[in-house]
Amino acid sequence: MNSIERKTSRGTISGTCDSKFAGVADAFAENFEKRGEIGAAVGITLDGRTVVDLWGGQKADGGPAWERDTVCVVFSCTKGASAFCAHMAADRGLLDLDAKVAKYWPEFASNGKEDALVNMMLDHSVGVPGLREQLKQGAYYDYDYMCAQLAAETPFWKPGTRNGYHGVTAAWTVGEMVRRSTGKRMGKFLADEIAGPLGIEFWMGLPQEHESKVALVISPPPDAAMATSRIALAMMADPTGPTGRFLLNGGGFDPNSRDARAAEIGSATGVSNGRGLAGLYAPLANGGSLNGKRYVGADTLTRMGQVSVATHEDATLQIPTRFSLGFMKSMDNRRLENAANSSAILSEAAFGHVGAGGSIGFADPPARMSFGYAMNQMGQGIMLNDRGQSLVDAAYRAIGCTSDKGGVWV
Repeated sequence: MNSIERKTSRGTISGTCDSKFAGVADAFAENFEKRGEIGAAVGITLDGRTVVDLWGGQKADGGPAWERDTVCVVFSCTKGASAFCAHMAADRGLLDLDAKVAKYWPEFASNGKEDALVNMMLDHSVGVPGLREQLKQGAYYDYDYMCAQLAAETPFWKPGTRNGYHGVTAAWTVGEMVRRSTGKRMGKFLADEIAGPLGIEFWMGLPQEHESKVALVISPPPDAAMATSRIALAMMADPTGPTGRFLLNGGGFDPNSRDARAAEIGSATGVSNGRGLAGLYAPLANGGSLNGKRYVGADTLTRMGQVSVATHEDATLQIPTRFSLGFMKSMDNRRLENAANSSAILSEAAFGHVGAGGSIGFADPPARMSFGYAMNQMGQGIMLNDRGQSLVDAAYRAIGCTSDKGGVWV
């Protein structure tokens, strides 16, 4: 491993990088010089060994330096941690992914959701991507309130008949599957069973003592193209539809509030960094075990990576999407009109999750590689922007991949 100390216009990039992955360090530096990065971290493991651990820039625009232990809200990258928890419960025989939700959460089996299956909670097909009734202020910070609202909700479609991204509601649809099957809220399960044993910086409910490490989220810069994007047009055309309720009915959610970081919102407010995200997926990139500890078995790991739903038009995001049970798969929408930054190009075998603004964590089991990238300056779009994708591309080139023109890295 080579030590890295590289000056940029946003300050110093520090850390370590295996010479094989020098292209990742170069792309990371270019993000600061050419692509508007302010503060960020990237981590990669290969065969369970750290090969990239870099951080740099500023915790705020013009603010203090982003340090080794700096963390930030990673938005929907949190869903990858939630899915990991659910699959561990399934692997232990506590949660049957093919059972009816009613087996675990009888209250949810109402108003057209009686036949919903647990796997539909994970693959965004259960039909409750948003809530019709106006949520109270601070709703997302009140776990029991959100569970009650979702249990009473009438689905936007018959569960299982189509899929639409459950951008925030997955916190409680998946969260209740974990809580009711294991007896632990997801934040505690994650801490006890995954983050703690792995020794990683990843919290779903950030303890107060770590608040000083947080880099606040910086909203994406104005972009006229976003006003005419598919998701924006759908929201404006029908504010009461799935897209509109997802985007407009958030109860005053503020990702920069202590309330948000303290809450166990398993879809949106995980707090981590590049090293933490790569560490989260490291056992999944290595057969389900790491350092002698088994997290999931081979059959569970296989199912985690298998496509469960794919569509030409996601009912919420309005773009083609592909999901396994709880994870995103490679999505190539580069040629789609009115949908800038709506792709995440991985290998076909990889699975993970992007976060709003462009963060990402994933595992690639055949390559035995895990990857994590987190930043404070959000970018426009639904999936990755050029900052995160450039790092992913450099990682795949480092392990011998030569082309992504077919929609996945090969």
